[in-house]
Amino acid sequence: MVSPEKQAALESRMAKLGILEADLTEKFILGSGSGGQKINKTHSCVYIKHEPSGIEIKNQSSRSREMNRYAARRDLCDAFDEIRLGKASKRQQEMEKVRRQKRRRSRRSKQRSVADKRILSNKKNLRRSPGRDD
Repeated sequence: MVSPEKQAALESRMAKLGILEADLTEKFILGSGSGGQKINKTHSCVYIKHEPSGIEIKNQSSRSREMNRYAARRDLCDAFDEIRLGKASKRQQEMEKVRRQKRRRSRRSKQRSVADKRILSNKKNLRRSPGRDD
């Protein structure tokens, strides 16, 4: 169940973004995926379409229809924020961070890393006892 405070906060956020309930088309779809009989027999998956903008959101994060309705509306608000803020949106910044982390290292960066490893290896070799040969 969604608390009344969270529901009120979501409604005020939707009002700020100019999203009206009348503009939303909502459908409940038969669930799928893991969860067994309960999820596969109930129409707990929520599909929302904002008619003026054409944004479509589908949510099945929970077994509860009410939780999915709340989450779908929250995702819709996030999508509006993303469009409005562009690169400044939180989700966009997270995606950019992951992209930078996965980016291949430059040749110079790799050379620096290998050089640092060699220096460390030489230090460790100097720590060995003098009479021992491996």
